Amino acid sequence: MQSFDSRFANLKKPQREGQLIIVGRMEDVPTGRSATVTLPNKTELALFNINNEFYAIENFCPHKGAPLADGHLCNHTVECDWHGWRFDVRTGECLTSSGAVETYEVVIEDGWIKIVI
Repeated sequence: MQSFDSRFANLKKPQREGQLIIVGRMEDVPTGRSATVTLPNKTELALFNINNEFYAIENFCPHKGAPLADGHLCNHTVECDWHGWRFDVRTGECLTSSGAVETYEVVIEDGWIKIVI
């Protein structure tokens, strides 16, 4: 089993600032789908809608750097398009190897999707 490749650093991972950022409306991400969220500082997150419950993780597979928002979503698991690494979008846990990706709290208010950065 391959491990995380330390040569690939996520340069688009947002810094934690305790800010609540509006990223769109619930209807912008249909159930069972994902979206790449580009924040004002050009960093990225992957946003997932699972039965109208939203989850956000860093948009970067630590194996080789693929965008996780482009992966295949099945239940609460996203599978990286490049090499099949799987992550639980609720916890960030890697189900293929040891380690995890960062998760971000999602808040829904009046149909608006907000993420705590």
